[in-house]
This record gives sequence, C-alpha cells and structure tokens, in this order.
Amino acid sequence: MSSLTYAVADSATMLRRTLRHVLRYPAMLAASLGVPVILLLLFVGILGRTLGAGLNDGHAAGATHTGGYIDYVAPGIILMAVSSGCMATSVAVCVDLTEGIINRFRTMAISRAALLTGHVLASVIQTSVATALVIGVAVAMGWRPTGGPLAWLAAIGLLELLSFALTWLAVAIGLVSKTPESSSNTPMLIQFLPFLGSAFVPAASMPAGVRWFAEYQPFTPVNETLRGLLTGTAIGDNAWIALAWCLGILALGYWWARTVFRRGRLR
Repeated sequence: MSSLTYAVADSATMLRRTLRHVLRYPAMLAASLGVPVILLLLFVGILGRTLGAGLNDGHAAGATHTGGYIDYVAPGIILMAVSSGCMATSVAVCVDLTEGIINRFRTMAISRAALLTGHVLASVIQTSVATALVIGVAVAMGWRPTGGPLAWLAAIGLLELLSFALTWLAVAIGLVSKTPESSSNTPMLIQFLPFLGSAFVPAASMPAGVRWFAEYQPFTPVNETLRGLLTGTAIGDNAWIALAWCLGILALGYWWARTVFRRGRLR
C-alpha cells in the first residue's frame, strides 16, 4: 500500500472515532443543531412581522426586499448554522490535546495528518446536517427559494468551502488553547459575527461605525452571495469577495493548524 492509501485509511479511522465521540456528547450536538433552528423560529415566528414590515416598506435604509421576512433571513440563518459548527471542533481538538491522546497517537504508526483530518471531516459532516435541518425547517415555515439547480449547487459549494475553512481555523484554535473551556470562547465570537452583518437587516440600515464593520467583515459578502443565489437578489461583486474570504480563511487556518501540530507542543 502507498503512503497516500495509508493516510486515507487512517483518516477514515479517525473520522469514525470523532463521529462516535460526537454521539457521546448529545448536549453539544443538540446545541449545534438546535440553536440555528431556534433563531429561525425566533426571528421569523416572533419578530418576523415587525422586521419584515420595515424591509417591505423601505423603512430600512437601502432595503430592496419585497418578499416575506423569511425570504430575507433564511440565508443568514443557514450561514449561522455553518459558523456555529466550528465551536465543537475546537473543543474536541483541545480535549484530545489536554488528555494526551494526540501525544499517544504520535507514538503510533499512523499518518500524522489523520487525526486533524478526521476532526475536520467530522465537523463538515455535522455542519452539513445542521444546514440541511435549517433549510428543511425554513421550507416548512414558508420559505420558497427561487434558485435553480445550478444556483443551489453553487450555494452548497460556497457553504461547504466556508465550513471547511472555518473548521481548519477552529482546529488551530483548539491546538493553541490551554483548556477546553478557553477553546470555546474564540469560536463563539466567530459564531456571532453574522449578527453584525446583513443576516437580519441590511447593513445600510445600521449606524455608521457598525455599518462599516458589517460591510467589510467576511460573512456579509458570503451572506449576500447566498441570498442572491437562492432568492434571486443582486449579487454584484460579493461572489468574488466571498470566495476570496473563504480561501483566505482556509489558507490561514490550515497553515496555523499544521504549523502548531508539527511543532508537537506537549502538555
């Protein structure tokens, strides 16, 4: 067997291990799956009438939306389902490191990259399930996306790329965190970044300082691209900006995680 074949087999083994660990901690799994759904129910079922009226009547500066509020907010909640999945990965990697499992695996005849690859793949799978759940609930609540098959393929590809990038960043954070508790803090900030973007209201309706941050943070162009693909709104240059942000985060997270892992930091 070639070294690549061994690496693939070891990564598959680590993927099964990580997925089993996910099932052993149902509280964290329920949080990653349930929080986006709860937000969808909150902003559509409770706040949707008021927020939707502001968008439809043009009360929000720069608003061009004319459909129901769920058509506007659903892409943002889907994006939050992707961003919230990174916290569990950071904690899982830090637990492996603090308990000495990573050091143990270093002494075994397995691919050095297999452990991190298993965590990343498990996170992408978990995030995909959470995203599908949010889409299903949104459709049940009345969301009717207008994007065709190609638009859906592009949207899924963008979401998977973002999930892959954020997961590698979460892995790096888990490797440098001293405790599992601290490893959950930084990813939580990432999880709430969509709140300061265009997920719930147009960025143009925000105060000047917040508006500047909302327009230039990574989640806004991703959200606008996703909304354009699924609901037919204008995308403009957001697609290229979103792609650049995703690739940049991926490069940073992968380089950071591999660098820390190769140094073999012991506890």
